[in-house]
Amino acid sequence: MTAKNAFYAQSGGVTAVINASASGVIETARKHPDQIANVYAGRNGIIGALTEDLIDTSQESAEDIAALKHTPSGGFGSCRFKLKSLEDNKREYERLIEIFKAHNIGYFFYNGGGDSADTCYKVSQLSEKMGFPVQAIHVPKTVDNDLPITDNCPGFGSVAKYIAVSTLEASYDVRSMAATSTKIFVIEVMGRHAGWIAAAGGLVEDQGIPVVVLFPEIEFDQEKFLANVDAKVKEFGYCTIVVSEGCHWPDGKFLAEQGTRDAFGHAQLGGAAPVVANMIKDALGHKFHWAVADYLQRAARHLASESDVEQAYALGQAAVEKALQGKNSIMPTVVRESSNPYKWSIGEAPLSEVANVEKMMPMEFITEDGFGITEACKEYLYPLIKGEAYPPYLDNGMPDYVTMKGAAVPKKLDVFEL
Repeated sequence: MTAKNAFYAQSGGVTAVINASASGVIETARKHPDQIANVYAGRNGIIGALTEDLIDTSQESAEDIAALKHTPSGGFGSCRFKLKSLEDNKREYERLIEIFKAHNIGYFFYNGGGDSADTCYKVSQLSEKMGFPVQAIHVPKTVDNDLPITDNCPGFGSVAKYIAVSTLEASYDVRSMAATSTKIFVIEVMGRHAGWIAAAGGLVEDQGIPVVVLFPEIEFDQEKFLANVDAKVKEFGYCTIVVSEGCHWPDGKFLAEQGTRDAFGHAQLGGAAPVVANMIKDALGHKFHWAVADYLQRAARHLASESDVEQAYALGQAAVEKALQGKNSIMPTVVRESSNPYKWSIGEAPLSEVANVEKMMPMEFITEDGFGITEACKEYLYPLIKGEAYPPYLDNGMPDYVTMKGAAVPKKLDVFEL
């Protein structure tokens, strides 16, 4: 059988460990030259496929591909570009198949979240109908940790570690100044519909920090919230608030909604922290500071979780191995076998059960008052943030991250307008 090429692309908001999955895909593919001739990466994600802007990863050295494992962000570029339904825009899907045909691509590895799983699923369906079968495997990635079936998602463990540690450190700062200065610290974290990242901030409770967590799963009750904060300040002298960007009023409107939309059509969020901080100031009169973790939380490779790095690489590796076993239209998953000691293995899920499905925080992970996390949640979270996988550092003190050469694959088709 003549070896086919593989196409790999990164999608959506990147993470501290998405490149570890890329390394897993490419290094594993290189071990099977009889079945996978080369891996082409999409420059800036799926847009690279549509515009035939492909990167020849064979031009990247083994050392640089290995270095992706400790480099944050998207080594080949990512994008927020959601393909519409087959019915609404069949031309884009047909263009993908044309590209795959032109470049002898028989494997499609799409590294992203729920929208990417949906695209991957549609490509696997359409390729069969068009008479050019492509094995489409979704490589899970999302800091939001909201993909179904898998125990957790690569990217989440590291962002959870960053938020837990950063919240703890900032809380220590506030505690030391609370007698005469700041009494309130508010940190805003990502999480549109699922409060997994916010929950990680709640872990500081075990370090003696008075903390209030605002989840997207719980409707915001201003009176109840202020009473909780007031009680903690009276008891401890200060209080930390972790607010998810998806925290919303009972009518569904986000505290942070700006009235704009992103490329996926989602409400553009950002600003829940100052809303909450000023609310406390107006009602209780406490001096405050607030911060929005934003890109810092998902780019912090210097504080990555060891288990997260290992799982990100393993899922990239498993994607290739499962494709070579003839699997199609699936997503490799993390299966938790035990929490203490932490043991996990690789499973798989059909994309038909993954695409466009969001996994929310179980209510048993949220305390009865709606402002904290339970012991069951802590048991889930702690193994995911355990262990350090520091990047190598240069003599000047900066991390030794890698940048891909990005050599272009010669084009064969006409220009395609997006």
